[in-house]
Amino acid sequence: MQNYIYPDQQSLDERVSAVMRSVYLKMFMALLVTTVSAFAICMIPNLTYFLATHSWLYWGLLILELVMVFSISGGVKSMSPATASVLFYLYAALNGVVFSLIFAAYSFDSIFKTFLISAGTFGAMTAYGYMTRRDLTRIGSFLYMALFGLIIMIVVNIFWHNSTLEWIVSAAGVLIFIGLTAWDTQKIKGWIQSGYPDGRLKTIGALTLYLDFINLFLYLLRFFGSSRD
Repeated sequence: MQNYIYPDQQSLDERVSAVMRSVYLKMFMALLVTTVSAFAICMIPNLTYFLATHSWLYWGLLILELVMVFSISGGVKSMSPATASVLFYLYAALNGVVFSLIFAAYSFDSIFKTFLISAGTFGAMTAYGYMTRRDLTRIGSFLYMALFGLIIMIVVNIFWHNSTLEWIVSAAGVLIFIGLTAWDTQKIKGWIQSGYPDGRLKTIGALTLYLDFINLFLYLLRFFGSSRD
């Protein structure tokens, strides 16, 4: 890893600010790709119906998404910045295909309302993570353990179909990803300060915050989403 030597605190602050702006911009572009991809699929009713009626394809897409996330996260140091960026945007487009089923199931008004709530919550928490002087490492470690527990509850409820557990999962998911947004922002800021190469950092940072936002949106949609019918 390249080590940066800063002549003064102002130089460090300027670099942190510049790289964070690039991270947020890249995350926003990925969200835009996901949205466009989702609405494009929704404009083709036969394709949406095919996706909805062939569960094997849906699960296959989810598995492919996981493979891409782990590939980008684990291999970003050995990839060129351009390759990492292309894979990130391909993942965002693929995620849009999966999201097309959600967009087809919920009303546009409820999706838009949930997006605004998610954006406001995300903005507040990422600002807190960026500006706070408090070390969030212990909180982050706890949240990752809670996330593991959340995954277990989700798997259990796939077979149990308990409405109370589903509500608990939804509420826990919202709280976990609210916390992770602040923690991940502080973590990315720390990477910048330690001299992590900018090109790769922008992609892995954008991916991290993108996942936080998407998951926060999905869990909030369980509370605020309303059916098209």
